[in-house]
Amino acid sequence: MKKPKILSALMVLGLSASLLGQVPVMAEEADQTQTTDAAGGITTNSISGWPQASDISSEAAVVMENSTNTVLYSKNADEVLFPGSTVKIMTCLLALENAQLTDQVTMTATGVSGVTDGGASISSQVDEVFTVEQCLYAIMVASANDIALQIAEHVGGSVDNFVQMMNSRAQELGCTNTVFTNPTGLPDDNQHTTAHDMALIMQAAIQSESFRTIAAATSYTIPATNKAADRNLTSKFTMTDTASTGFYEGCIGGKEGYTEASGSTLVCAAQRDGMTLISVVLKGASGQTAPDAASILNYGFDQFQLLSLGDSDFSIISGGDVVVPNGTAEDSLTTEDTQNGDEIDRTYLFNGAAVGSAVLEVTQAQDTASVQEGEQNMQAAREYSEAHTYIPYYVIAGAFLILLIFFIWRIVKVVKS
Repeated sequence: MKKPKILSALMVLGLSASLLGQVPVMAEEADQTQTTDAAGGITTNSISGWPQASDISSEAAVVMENSTNTVLYSKNADEVLFPGSTVKIMTCLLALENAQLTDQVTMTATGVSGVTDGGASISSQVDEVFTVEQCLYAIMVASANDIALQIAEHVGGSVDNFVQMMNSRAQELGCTNTVFTNPTGLPDDNQHTTAHDMALIMQAAIQSESFRTIAAATSYTIPATNKAADRNLTSKFTMTDTASTGFYEGCIGGKEGYTEASGSTLVCAAQRDGMTLISVVLKGASGQTAPDAASILNYGFDQFQLLSLGDSDFSIISGGDVVVPNGTAEDSLTTEDTQNGDEIDRTYLFNGAAVGSAVLEVTQAQDTASVQEGEQNMQAAREYSEAHTYIPYYVIAGAFLILLIFFIWRIVKVVKS
């Protein structure tokens, strides 16, 4: 009797030791998983049903679809970082919005100071005259700081006033963590942005056909001016250069930069199959931002599709496009409506993530609600009818018929008598 009891005790003791030994392993595995998720920072991977994206080496990145503002890929997209030379996208945007391409720009000491600031320049001279168009090519193709400073003074009256215009425009575009202090992107402790904010700025810029043309250029020649001979400019942005290994098919333009403070930064846009994606990569290693941008662009184009819900919903005034994972049907989406005067603002959601929006007519939306209510009432009536028998009605009708026959018989009998 003692031997079985001893064996049982040993078995229980072994099982307990085994369970206790497993606890630290499980905890360690959970900690490693949490560390990996936190380090990766790819928040879009946490959306239920969302295609899982691979990590990239750069600190922060975002891929945003242009027509719907849908964020397809987000890694530390709201982390505050230095923008580097990508600031010049905002500089060009303001110039296009506030000047004509044919306007003449005369270099002053303000602009020429950028020749010796340690950054890129086209070695402009005081009193040298360029057109605004030539200036914008110099900024985007050659990343010329001297020309960026002069455009700022030309458009804003002074560089300081132009910087205020940059910050105001950023706020108008919905940027929440961006502060500009200069139009060049040279290091400044107070100048910062985020990957998502830069995507919003690029989105505004590519609405301009002139910007798209300039931003896609791999080279440009400034004809002889009143001070210098022809200048042949060559871009270091590889994603639009068909001769480069970094060429990305469908890229419609972008800007890349580098400072020790910002690391390598890149902002670009690409178009394929009717869908335009904006990619931003910040604080990357030198030579790695273009491959990182291409990698997450491929993820966006390969894993998502654009659906036009307005084709089937005639109450939509504008919008109605959504970007969803491949194979997603319209009935998989939910909506959130907010009445705005005579219109309804609708947001389409995929498992809680915003994937598109639309503006609807209030009256038509109300008519739809009325039709739905009428259909519900009809269905309730049918269900009531199906749940109740018609026998009582037959009995009442039969009794009434018997009484009617009796009265007729009595009337006939009285008449005959």
